Formats: sequence, C-alpha cells, structure tokens
Amino acid sequence: GAAGSPRHGGGGGGGGMTKIPVASPCVSVCRMHEPTGWCEGCLRTLDEIAFWSVLDESDKAAVRVEIDRRRIEWIRLRPGPPPV
Repeated sequence: GAAGSPRHGGGGGGGGMTKIPVASPCVSVCRMHEPTGWCEGCLRTLDEIAFWSVLDESDKAAVRVEIDRRRIEWIRLRPGPPPV
C-alpha cells in the first residue's frame, strides 16, 4: 500500500468533516441473478440500485461493504472470474 494513504475508521476527525463521495459500483452489466436477487454486474439488489442516488454517503459506504461480502458468496455460487 501507499505510505501516505489516509487511514479509515477508528479515529476522531476534528474540524470540518468533508465527506468523500462514494462512487457507484455500477459496471454497466445490468442483469439480475434471480436466485440471489443481485445484479450480476455490481452485486446490488434492485432496491439498492433504485435508491443509490438518494442515499447519503454513509449508507452508500454500507452498501459497498455489503457488496464485498456478497462477492465472497458470488465466487462460491458462480464459477469463473468474480465481478469487478
């Protein structure tokens, strides 16, 4: 990792809290996997996709954490390379 990268979690921030925007996980592969209810491209649910634009940054970050958990399950469910 980079020596100067910011540390996440665990500490007080002080001063003006600037929120770093959470990027959309969309990779333009929009196909729902019926057994899981996840998009095969970004691993979000339909509700997460529909409400992404109105979620605040902390809720978006929580969705990203959930996507990371789903990616592990996705690898078990589907042979081949995991989504990006």
